[in-house]
Amino acid sequence: MKLIGPFKQIITLANLPLKGKINEEQLEIIHDGGIIIEDDKILTIDDFNSLVSSYPQIEIEKIETEQILLPGFVDSHTHICFGGNRAKDFAMRLDGKTYLEIAESGGGIWSTVTQTRNKTADELKDITLKNSTQLSKQGITTAEVKSGYALSVEDEIKMLEAINMANQESEIDLLPTFLGAHMKPKDFEGTNKEYLELLVKDVFPQLQSKKLANRIDIFVEQSAFTVEEGDYYLNEAQKQGFEITIHADQFTAGGSYLATKYNALSADHLEFSEEEEIKNLANSDVVATVLPGASIGLGMRYAPARKLLDAGCCVSIASDWNPGSAPMGNLLTQASILATFEKLSMAEVLAAITFRAAKALNLSDRGTIEKGKKADFVSFSTFDYRNIIYQQGQLQPTSVWKNGKQINL
Repeated sequence: MKLIGPFKQIITLANLPLKGKINEEQLEIIHDGGIIIEDDKILTIDDFNSLVSSYPQIEIEKIETEQILLPGFVDSHTHICFGGNRAKDFAMRLDGKTYLEIAESGGGIWSTVTQTRNKTADELKDITLKNSTQLSKQGITTAEVKSGYALSVEDEIKMLEAINMANQESEIDLLPTFLGAHMKPKDFEGTNKEYLELLVKDVFPQLQSKKLANRIDIFVEQSAFTVEEGDYYLNEAQKQGFEITIHADQFTAGGSYLATKYNALSADHLEFSEEEEIKNLANSDVVATVLPGASIGLGMRYAPARKLLDAGCCVSIASDWNPGSAPMGNLLTQASILATFEKLSMAEVLAAITFRAAKALNLSDRGTIEKGKKADFVSFSTFDYRNIIYQQGQLQPTSVWKNGKQINL
């Protein structure tokens, strides 16, 4: 048992709604507070001096400078397991080249597929681990990591093995998701449907027998898989007991329909969700995960986060860190920029990268600072929590705790 504090402010994010709007007046703020942890869980939070008096023999981890405390951040959509680099693609995009022109020059997603296939599982593990360390320095204590850059049975399994190996060594939690249905690979001679049937027949059983992943994702888009093809694939995934998430409505609407039909954990992207899609999401338990990093990377419109919240959706914000469309990988900066364009309250932003993001991963044991939750939290050297969003990612964490243990930043 240990007492950590005092903190100028502890923003617990407790007792807030999972869906819809949140204003700053709803935030619980404990001033000059302390937090007691036992093993890897939070035991209690209160005024620091009161806790010292109530637990006179307790070990104290004294905070000597002015700091505020928040729950550890959750990045619920990343692609941090990949080989190679796509800086050339980005430069060509800035020069006005189209996706087709970039692909024809040897770029695009297929260049990442080729480079990822050429990596060993150990090399991919090391890349994922290095990237996860960058996430931890940002205050992220849980991150989802997708496969989907290998696009063959053998190599997708290799990616998932690498992600799981990285999780064993990482200081933060890495949750694997199978995204073999990212696109049909160029070297697969059959149809889209036949490729999906191959994944169902040859990969799904291995995911379960080897305990590689319990989450299935598919990119539903004109350039990837149709709604009808996604319908088949998700039906098979649901029948076999997998959790579901979907790349939906990024360039055209349609994928979010499948998300609500199959009660997916989340529908991610949503840049082209309109009134009907927003209404359907609001009437469901699907988390609407918006990815401002992809909008910044591609120079396109943001997901309608304000409309989603006003309609009553549960909105999370994730980085989409990947080598192609979202290379920034800085969740706090992206979320802060999105807030300025979509007019999100600071409370809504913080909810979207903590407990609402945890909901997108079906995790109820983290994302808030309250009794019984995981002792995952992050501190910043400032006198006011609002400075974190105000400085748009320039203010970096001072300390990060995972399962009650401080991570070496």
